[in-house]
This record gives sequence, C-alpha cells and structure tokens, in this order.
Amino acid sequence: MSHRATPVPDRPLGAGRRVALRGSATGPVKHLAEERARLAALHWQHFDVRRLGSTLGAEIIGLDLRQELAAAVVAELRQALADYKVIFFRDQPLSAAQHVAFARRFGELEIHPFIPANPDMPELVRFEKSAEAVGYENLWHHDVTWRECPSLGAVLHAVRVPETGGDTLFADMYAAYDGLDQSVQAQIDSLDAVHDFIHAFGAGLDDAQRAAMRARYPQVVHPVVARHDVTGRRHLYVNTAFTTAVVGMDPEEGESLLRLLFEQAWVAEYQCRFHWEPDSIAFWDNRAVQHYAASDYWPDVRIMERASIIGARPHR
Repeated sequence: MSHRATPVPDRPLGAGRRVALRGSATGPVKHLAEERARLAALHWQHFDVRRLGSTLGAEIIGLDLRQELAAAVVAELRQALADYKVIFFRDQPLSAAQHVAFARRFGELEIHPFIPANPDMPELVRFEKSAEAVGYENLWHHDVTWRECPSLGAVLHAVRVPETGGDTLFADMYAAYDGLDQSVQAQIDSLDAVHDFIHAFGAGLDDAQRAAMRARYPQVVHPVVARHDVTGRRHLYVNTAFTTAVVGMDPEEGESLLRLLFEQAWVAEYQCRFHWEPDSIAFWDNRAVQHYAASDYWPDVRIMERASIIGARPHR
C-alpha cells in the first residue's frame, strides 16, 4: 500500500506558503530569506566562519583567544557578534585569567549575586553540574533581565563536558519579532513588561536574604520590544525565566500575551544548536538571542564558566 502524501486541491504541496495543521503552522518560513542571504554574503579579514543556523550562529575559525588580539580583530569580532547574534570557537584551552581578559575586551564585566563563581575569578560564574547538582537552565531566557542594565553578551567556556548531551540552543529574537502578525506587533510595540529575579533565584534564599536582595534588585521594567543598540533592529525582549507581567494589562490577558511571545523562541527555524567539546566557547549577544541549556546528561558531569559583559538599559 502506498503512503505517498496526496496534495489537497486548495493547498498544493508546492504552494510555498505557511498553512495551519492541527493548530500549528507548517511550511516555509519565508521572512528569514533576506537575513539568510545577507549573512551568506559576508566576508571577514581576520578569520573564517562556518555558519550554523539560517539567521544566527557562526563558528569562528583561525583565532587563538589565548593571545592578546589586535584592536582590529576585536572590532571585527564585535561586528560578527552583531551579525550572527552568537559566535563559537573550538579548541580554546583558556585559563580563567585568559577567559576574563578576552571578555573584558568587549566591556566591563558583571559579578553575579546568586550563582557561585570561580574561586579565583569572581567575574566567572561557574556552572558545575553532576549527579548531586543538576541543571535547571533548560528554559528559554535572556540572562539577568532583572537588572536595570542587563548583560550585553556572555562568553561561556566549556571546562568539562559529557560525551553526549548538554548542548546549548539559541533562538533569534529578531526573527521571532518579524514573524509575528502585524496586528500583534502593533499591540506590543509600545508595551512594557516587569522583570524579576524572584522566580528563578528566590527559592534558594531565606526571608532575610530575600529582603536584602529585593532591596538591591527591585523589579525593573523593560520594553516588550526593544531596539538593538548596534543594529537598530527590533527584537522581542521577554522571557520565561524573568518576565512576570505586562505593565497596565489585566493579569490574565497579560499572561496569555506573554505565553504567545515566549513560544516564539520554540520555533525551530529561528534556532541553532551547539554541541560542546572540551574548550569550546560560545559568545552570544544577550539582546538578540535567547538560549536554552539542554539538561539531558544527568548524572554525568558538566562544568562551564561564563563571563558576562554589562550592557545598557534596553530601549525602544
């Protein structure tokens, strides 16, 4: 018996448009084509690249990050980060000091108040997972949007990785915004949302600690749609981990809208996936992408260290 698909007369398989199938959209995601073509045409003077996703992700080839890079190389890497949204490096056995020195070429580094640091380098957050300490980073998020000035970007170094599992996924928030219906864009362009650390980090604090941290880090408000400082493009800027409400909207209605916007990161066509090897590095633009660390390697050990670069306050 043949199992070949039979085209529906009013929806031929070759029509080249998105269609609804049991509540989900299927078919070509055409609004990615322009950015995909733009990235394909880029050329670089100081390194080569190998692209990963349609509109984001590129492996940088030909640099040794243990060396002090010339200003022109750093400037070109800064541009590559803006273009590809996340860039990757292989075989970079950095010491903690070299890791910090590289990240600091792109701006002042932040100290994270909740996550343990490398004992010798407070600028390096240390994610040390094992059978006893499991990973909870497997949700789509921008980092530290509960800060008044969240991270511009982050440089993550693989110290020890499992043989399988533990990949990190990244989602293009420009594409997520551009893919929304124009009516939804019009609705959200002028909205603000509340961001808060409490859901992600509050459970590990006692009452006194929670009160002290609340005094240091009150709830902040950022635009639902922000404009990137470098590219000038609009991107979604709400995330499951830290966005708690839409300002001025009925809570139930606001939660429904947020869920719609959160789900845009789930679209596979907006994503790239990076498989870690020892001494791999990911450097992502924390404004332009969200990320998700797959927690599929328990009980194996996974140790990562991250330096985060302080950014500006998000704006329209």
